Amino acid sequence: MEMTSAAPAPPAVRPKHKGSAQLFKNPVLERLSHTHIALPVGIFLATTLLSLYYGFTHGFLSGASSLGLFLLGLFGFTFLEYAVHRYLYHLPATTPGRAKIQYTMHGVHHEYPKDKTRLAMPPIVTVFVSSLLFFVFRLVFGTSAFGILAGFTFGYAMYLFVHYAIHAYAPPKNFLKVWWTHHAQHHYRQDEVAFGVSSTLWDHIVGTMPGREPKAGE
Repeated sequence: MEMTSAAPAPPAVRPKHKGSAQLFKNPVLERLSHTHIALPVGIFLATTLLSLYYGFTHGFLSGASSLGLFLLGLFGFTFLEYAVHRYLYHLPATTPGRAKIQYTMHGVHHEYPKDKTRLAMPPIVTVFVSSLLFFVFRLVFGTSAFGILAGFTFGYAMYLFVHYAIHAYAPPKNFLKVWWTHHAQHHYRQDEVAFGVSSTLWDHIVGTMPGREPKAGE
């Protein structure tokens, strides 16, 4: 009986600090795959404010309960950020088709980590995702959705801003440097760990914090 071996793991992508990859042959699609970070951040912040405004003005949100719902949504986003990054963006490229999907979604970012125009979803996709989130949250959580959605989309906006800042600016010389260091471990040394971007919470909980690299002579 003939034995088939597992597909070999793809070679590690060597980061390039200049340039940008071409994802689509169609010039319109290619142009739409780029965006200024202010657009998606603005869309998600607008969704946050509109959700809170509608919830308060229509009596769906009030007092401490609204803060609790907001924090619940924010907490939920931290988990989704971790899970999507780990299990979807780093989908094992075991077939050519999966390799192409993984590269288009996230591999291109690992190859061109300094490409500022591909650090977030294009505006068209962002609007679609915002709308989809509203309908799903409204269906699942009822009137509580306005508070939960506000926290969730605020977390999304903060994630985009933090991710952009990490790749676009030099690390600050203060306590914020931990974000830069954590994400740099994922990009340049251990891409199988450090999946949190705006928070290291789930890396601590699940056990995917980067390990200390041994010093010379150890």
